[in-house]
Amino acid sequence: MKYTQLGRTGLKVSRLVLGTMNFGPQTDEADSHAIMDAALDAGINYFDTANVYGWGENKGRTEEIIGNWFAKGGERRDKVVLATKVYGNMAADGDAWPNHDKLSALNIRRAVDASLKRLRTDYIDVYQFHHIDRRTPFEEIWQAVDVLVQQGKILYVGSSNFPGYKIAQANEIAAQRGGTIGLVSEQCLYNLAERRAEMEVIPAAREYGLGVIPWSPLQGGLLGGVIKKEVEGGRRASGRAADSLANTTIRAQVQSYEDLLDKHGIEPGEAALAWLLTRPGVTGPIVGPRTAAQLDSALRAVELELSDELLTGLDEIFPGPGPSPEAFAW
Repeated sequence: MKYTQLGRTGLKVSRLVLGTMNFGPQTDEADSHAIMDAALDAGINYFDTANVYGWGENKGRTEEIIGNWFAKGGERRDKVVLATKVYGNMAADGDAWPNHDKLSALNIRRAVDASLKRLRTDYIDVYQFHHIDRRTPFEEIWQAVDVLVQQGKILYVGSSNFPGYKIAQANEIAAQRGGTIGLVSEQCLYNLAERRAEMEVIPAAREYGLGVIPWSPLQGGLLGGVIKKEVEGGRRASGRAADSLANTTIRAQVQSYEDLLDKHGIEPGEAALAWLLTRPGVTGPIVGPRTAAQLDSALRAVELELSDELLTGLDEIFPGPGPSPEAFAW
């Protein structure tokens, strides 16, 4: 496994991040534990989750599965850089009681304690805001964070799904307060087929020293060889990938992508992950395996070297927006 620093911090993390969103809803506890063991054995030390994972009536279940895995011992907790998130409504029926969601100081305090209990740990390495809260000022948010850091309950803070201007606003206010390190990472939707983050989010993250953690690196399976699987195994695309392939232009684009990688003898999903690892500012993509075989595929991507010819071909098929602000200003 290869490692890098998380943004401007001294924290060393693996270049693949283990996403756990499937643990509970799609992968049972025993298999989830086996995947986490395999990830740790392979050198993946950065595990990502969220308080709402498990979804519906089972919100919090994913954190519980991870907590039960930590409780097995074997230095599991000490070896893991643990990241979870706050913001979502934790009510099973979706009807949150006032102050039981978003980023008020009250909910942050309540949510941290609940996550710690489910995770069976006494601290969270990276506590992430799952979304912006348009009603809570960053002065209040940072005050709550300062207390939690002083209490030893969290060490670092990151964001997820933030626009560039909110990354800037959050860290400027942190700097004004003094003594607060501010945001150190940003999780955003970023992959070959979805490159809008290059317009503002990634430039802001790089300017303020945040590590970029792309989620959905395969665009919901679209970049994982979906057409080839459909032809060879009769496995039909579903969800976001199926919706995208219904567009004939996108289908032709994906077909060109798969043809290019077939020419180079590289698996599409592995190429999509390896491409992200070449992008400036990217710490590592989140991979969310449902099975051990999917984890093995993701691990191969870390060692995959993409030629300049292949990188140029990928840019031709999935062109990015171009440098900011020129891409939209000139």
